[in-house]
Formats: sequence, C-alpha cells, structure tokens
Amino acid sequence: MDGNPSTLSILSDKYVFLNPNEDQFLCIKNYLDIELDNGQGECFLELGIGDGQCPGLTPQEMNQSVCTAERLADSLSSHLIHLRDRWITAGSQSSATTTTQSGSGVDTTTRPSSGENSHSSPHRHTLSSSSGEGKTKGNSVNIDDGSQSKQSSNSTDDNKELSSQNTSETNATDITSTISSSSSSNSSSATTGCLVKEYLLRRKTASDDFVDVRVAVVGNVDAGKSTLLGVLTHGELDNGRGLARLRLLRHKHEAESGRTSSVAHDILGFSSLGQVVNKPVHGHLNWSEICEASAKVITFIDLAGHERYLKTTIFGMTGHAPDYVMFMVGANAGVIGMAKEHLGLALALCVPVFVVVTKIDMCPPNVLHETMNLLFRILKSPGCRKIPALISSTDDVICCATNFTSERMCPIFPVSNVNGTNLDLLKLFLNLLPSRSEPRLNELAHFQIDEIFSVQGVGTIISGTCLSGIIKLNDILLLGPDLSGQFNLISIKSIQRKRLSVNYVRGGQTASFALKKLRRNQVRKVSIEIDLNYCDVCLFVYFSHLSC
Repeated sequence: MDGNPSTLSILSDKYVFLNPNEDQFLCIKNYLDIELDNGQGECFLELGIGDGQCPGLTPQEMNQSVCTAERLADSLSSHLIHLRDRWITAGSQSSATTTTQSGSGVDTTTRPSSGENSHSSPHRHTLSSSSGEGKTKGNSVNIDDGSQSKQSSNSTDDNKELSSQNTSETNATDITSTISSSSSSNSSSATTGCLVKEYLLRRKTASDDFVDVRVAVVGNVDAGKSTLLGVLTHGELDNGRGLARLRLLRHKHEAESGRTSSVAHDILGFSSLGQVVNKPVHGHLNWSEICEASAKVITFIDLAGHERYLKTTIFGMTGHAPDYVMFMVGANAGVIGMAKEHLGLALALCVPVFVVVTKIDMCPPNVLHETMNLLFRILKSPGCRKIPALISSTDDVICCATNFTSERMCPIFPVSNVNGTNLDLLKLFLNLLPSRSEPRLNELAHFQIDEIFSVQGVGTIISGTCLSGIIKLNDILLLGPDLSGQFNLISIKSIQRKRLSVNYVRGGQTASFALKKLRRNQVRKVSIEIDLNYCDVCLFVYFSHLSC
C-alpha cells in the first residue's frame, strides 16, 4: 500500500465509504486488492471504525457505506458476506451486538458488557492505520491479559482465578445447559445509536482454484478425532458407538479397533457465500465435485492418538505443514495420555491451536467442570502462554476468528457428535479461518514430497506441498537428492489437487504429480523438486541437513 500521508489519512477515516470521489474509490479498491492478495482471496472489513475517531455511523451513513462496499466488492469480483452488527449506544461504551452469517443461516443476538474496545486488529483488515490488537470482553468470552505477566503460585490460586474469570462459562452445576442457553440466546438488539458492521470479503474463484487451509487433528486416543471429522464432512450425527468414524478409517484393523494408525485425510468445502458444499453420495464423498463447488476447502489431517504411533503423528505434523492444529480432548477423560505431548509438539512448531472438547452429552457436569479447569490451567501455564476463550455464541466465533492469527488466543469449543451441540459454531469458525501459508510466487519453484505411490497404467505418483513458486504441466524440474546426493531431471505429466485435475500449482498449495519415466524406488520422501536454477542452493541446504 502507498505510504503517502494523504493516502493514509483517507484510509484511516471512518467516513471514507460515504460517497467517495473517483480518486478515493480507486485508493480503497487498490488497498482491498492488496489485502485480498495477502489473505489469498479473503480479508475482513469493518465499516464505521476510524483511527482516533469514535466508533459507529448513523443508520443513514451506514447504508451509504454499505452501498459503496458492495460496489467495491463487484469491482474486485468478490462476495461481501455480512458477519455481524454492533450498535454503539450514544454517551456510553456499552454496545449490543447482532450477529448474522448468511451462509450458515445463523442469526443470534448477544449483548457484551460495558467497556468493549473497538480498535481494529492487525489481522482484521479495516480501513484504518491503527495497529492495536482488538480485545473484546463479552458475557461468554473472558480474556485475561493479566495472565501474561502474573502467574499463580499454586494450583489453588489457579482454581480461584479460573472460577472468578469464567463464572458465566464453566458452571459446576450444569455447564452444558449454560452453553446451550448462551448459544441459543435470541434477545432483541438495540436499534438506536451508532452502528458498526463487519464483513468478510471473499474473492470469486474459478472452478479449478480454491483456498486450501490445512488443519491437523491431534489428541489422545479415544478423544473422538475420527468421529468428529466423519460428522463434519458427511453431515450426519454419530450414533454414540462410532458409526461416523467408519467413513474415515482407511484400514480393516483400524475399523475393528476403532483407532487410527496412519495419516488420513478428509475435506470440508465452503462456497463463496460460506455454505457447506459436502454432499455424500451413498456414504462417499466426491472430492473433485466438492472442490469445483468450493471457494475454500478445509483439509483435515487425521493423526493417530496412541503412543505406539507417535512417529506417524510427528511425521504428519511436520511433513504436511498444517496451518492450524485442532486439539481434541474428551470431556469424560480430560487431558491424559499423549494429549500433552501432542499439544507440546504443536507449540514447538509454532502452529496456532484451537481446542475441541467432545462427548459433553455423556459427561457429568462436575467432571466436565474439572476437565475445563484443568484445560484452562494448562493453556495459561508458562509453557503455553495461551489466552483461552470458551465459545458459546456466533459472536464469540467471529471475535476469535478475526484475531486468531496472533497465535495467543485459543478458542475452546464444547461439542457433541451425538446431538450436534455447537457443531454449527465450529463449522462457522472453520469457514472464517484465514490461510497462513505464504505463496512466495516470485521465488523459484520448490516442492516437498510427503507420499509416494505407484498406480498401474499411470506410473509413479508423488504428493506433497509446494513451498514456493509455480509449477505447471510439462515443466522440467530437478528431483533429489537421491542416496548418492544427486539431482535428476524429471517431467510433470499431470497435476491434481484434491483429486481435481489442474494445470498448475502455486506456493502454499498441496498437490499430486504424475511423473514421466520414473520408477518408485528412485524417489524418497526426503526428496524435493526444484527449479533448474535452484539446484546449487538446495544442494547446500540438504547436504547440511543430512550431515547433522
């Protein structure tokens, strides 16, 4: 974005959308175009927020601003998805928030307590030069920044602090009823004062292009990882005995034991308007049809929870380069077994984590309360330094999703795979998750291999992640290093993304390549594909790595 002071003054004014002239309209358009490129086709937009100005616009001014935003969205070939409205009461800092999500059909109303800070987050792309981090305090999301500099001396103090901070969240007598009643609140919103609107700007994509967000699913064995993925991707609730997970397990021994022992994948597609496009046919998903109808695809990497398969889990966390980690905890068992090891692995890799607490339908309230207290203590400990936030309404989801890339906030979703409690909130959160991978399109092509296959009639197939650059059909690349440290010339015969044939793949995307005249024993998982001009650099890097 242009650093001209006049340009910055235009973008930091909350009235910038009120009948802008041609130059101002072009300035806003260029800014949003850059933000869409940085967010790989998505960015958040706030109307009524300015730098050093009181938040909110009158309804008449907001209507004109919305018309300008719609014109900008059309000129950028994007969809403008309304997320929520915030009414700022005149003469006070309290506000009433009306949250809507057109794609999911959710319409709830909540009233945050007084003292709401309306400054924009650096990851929430508003037309403001303010870089302060947003902090929203609501009746169901309590964020305690004091935990960053002040640690409790013993577990008793921790319990007292948690109970005082989360009285409306974790009620020892009946936390499940608190969650359901908070998420289904339909109180009437205020209609006086100033108004702030929040939108998601999502660029329209071609049928063979989509935003790919990779989410690794970790947690202890029997935490419900595969069951939750089966429910999310197939749209059918579980019967309480593991019916949903049978759609995801790959091997016979996994179906018999009910435990994942390999790295499994499944996808959840969202249209440009935020609607789930997964439609199973006879119990099976057609990945190519889902990708053609989706503007964003969430790729779930289902990892093993048993300690026997820890190496497989580590490979999935490192080799598949996930954007986020979904940490699963069984409400009836708590944080036990390999759960802490999986959480520590995610923290060591600096991957943002959000928590899903399953089986709340079968867990007694006192056990659920103990599990939540233990989870809060672990997340706020010096080793994690997270800010836990219990999600119980759509407004909480939007607040956390727009600030989640800071890696400090850790949303917690209490869900049930049997009765569907809070599954709509989890889907909305996944729809709003931005991609964290950097395309680096200006750099030379660099592809990291994760899996190797041999298909009869096709030949050798490799799959992995494109780290930088653009790889096109029939490109000549270098593959290596082999056991002798050499790189060999190869040609790309065909390219597929999520089983959908494409002509190219760019940095940050996962894909599979069919190679010409290459045997499977000539490829290793440690191998990489690089541009011809990149050979000397990669030889140095990988020889140094192997010598260690």
